[in-house]
Amino acid sequence: MVFNSFSLLLLLLLSLQVWSYEAPEDKQDVFATRACPAFLTFINAAYLAGVTVELPCHCKPQQVQSVVWFFRKHLGSYEDTRALSDRHGNKLLDSSQVPHSGDLRSRFSIRLFSLLIFRAGPGDSGIYICGSAHQDFFYGYDLDIQKALTISFTQSKRLLTSEWLYQVFTSYRPWTVCDRCGVPGEQVRVGLCYVHSRFLHVRYRRANQTVASCGSGAVPRAFGKSFRQSRVGAKLKVRSCQILTEGIKTTNEHIFNYVVKKCEISQNVFYLSHPADQVLTLGCPGARPNMAVAWDRGSKPIYRHENSAGGNLGATTPRLIIDTGHHLVFQPAKIQDSGVYYCWLQGRRAAEIHLLVYVRLGRGQSLFSHPDFPAAVYVVLQSYAAMTAVFCLLLFFRAVVRHHRDAAETHMD
Repeated sequence: MVFNSFSLLLLLLLSLQVWSYEAPEDKQDVFATRACPAFLTFINAAYLAGVTVELPCHCKPQQVQSVVWFFRKHLGSYEDTRALSDRHGNKLLDSSQVPHSGDLRSRFSIRLFSLLIFRAGPGDSGIYICGSAHQDFFYGYDLDIQKALTISFTQSKRLLTSEWLYQVFTSYRPWTVCDRCGVPGEQVRVGLCYVHSRFLHVRYRRANQTVASCGSGAVPRAFGKSFRQSRVGAKLKVRSCQILTEGIKTTNEHIFNYVVKKCEISQNVFYLSHPADQVLTLGCPGARPNMAVAWDRGSKPIYRHENSAGGNLGATTPRLIIDTGHHLVFQPAKIQDSGVYYCWLQGRRAAEIHLLVYVRLGRGQSLFSHPDFPAAVYVVLQSYAAMTAVFCLLLFFRAVVRHHRDAAETHMD
């Protein structure tokens, strides 16, 4: 009894902390502690084509509640700087009214002052500036999107070209983690093209002032033709891997079910419908350029060495590919592509996508131009002929029965 009373008193004393709890004060605005540079410079950022690029607006005046992102090409002038617009021609403001479609039709979006570019391509390279509607510029980026010249599934040596004014080289990032758990997977390593020189433009900067990406505006035009014809460029390496899990000694289907229970995280389920004979792109939710992403259709893995454009596959490009941005691309989608697809993120199952590909008759299409129209007509005619034959047989059988019955009655009379 005494012990129970002591325990109750101790519980009440500890509960005082709960009774006296106060909500923490709001965190300080990060923009209030970081001033914008007096002289606008451009941060050099290089990515492989196909990835989703995020450009944060690190500074702005506190009184500015929404930002506008501006863009110009590397060789453009100040007069060529224009505000980014969505597909309807509206300027991209920091507002919830700017939608982002799940099928990546709207490739540019602004979220919390940051600019997101979905499936960035070499044509998106240039200068990006975060500013206001009054064309006040706060923060800038020198974005270089590089297309992978080769996708290799074997080890290759690092290329380096040397000149008196500069050195061009391929800088490789570390290998990603194995993109699957418990079953054979793949690892990816990205190599981007960089140039080392003492003559880079000072307005385009990185941590190392003598290094910039090959497509950066910091590279002087005077480097000329020899630099542009360099064999060094962006590369993507892929190799096989497997993370073994204890206790797997049964059939393949049981292995898959066991791995799903062992390796999955909080998995989101998505439902997507898409018209047939159009390009479809699936992205893994939450994926970033430096993460390992894998795709499965049901229990069947989709590997890069079998489904990549530009790999060691010969001249033909498969209809279903995994691009360099880790997207699953159908070129185009067919009705038989309908099914359940799984997305792996950093070696864990992250998303389940139920895909339905349907036939839609749109502009420029007619019923007679559909590729399945002849087969459908053949089936209908065949069914009609079969039903006609059965109907004729029934009429013939009825006539025979009536004839025998009339003959029998006549014989009896």
